[in-house]
Amino acid sequence: MKSMIFAFLAVAVIAVAADFGLDYAGFSSQDATSGPSVRLD
Repeated sequence: MKSMIFAFLAVAVIAVAADFGLDYAGFSSQDATSGPSVRLD
């Protein structure tokens, strides 16, 4: 049971770290899907 809880926590930490890391590197969905002809308000 402890290993499953640890695995769930590890997945959550990896997901949050990946979100911040990719956003910092410029791979956010807003940057990836917008071009010069797209207006995002």
